[in-house]
Amino acid sequence: MKRRGMIEKLWTEEKYKVMMHSQKHYNLIREELKKDISIETLEILINDAFKITPESGSVINTADHMWGYFKKVCTAAEKNEYMRLKEAYKKEEVPAEKMLAFIRKSADKYEVDYLQKSTVLHK
Repeated sequence: MKRRGMIEKLWTEEKYKVMMHSQKHYNLIREELKKDISIETLEILINDAFKITPESGSVINTADHMWGYFKKVCTAAEKNEYMRLKEAYKKEEVPAEKMLAFIRKSADKYEVDYLQKSTVLHK
């Protein structure tokens, strides 16, 4: 695989996990990807992001971004379940993993390859 392809593959896999940990790093990496970034530099920036503990707001923001893939195709029951899980997470009644597991299930059901490759949805 060529260098650019390796960089794109890594970013596809880690994009939402980075977003969850640090919006600042997410934005920085997006800017760096417009330049001639090396895979090593990208790995360093990604690992730096993972050192930051996700905040509730960033978890919700990331989940909402991923949920956007389904909002036009999901059933009313699925939408209600996502909203229920999101509210329960906000109230600290369920862990983020419950919400992410539901998104993973939806990615599999609707065959959203891009999300299926995302490490944030793998436990």
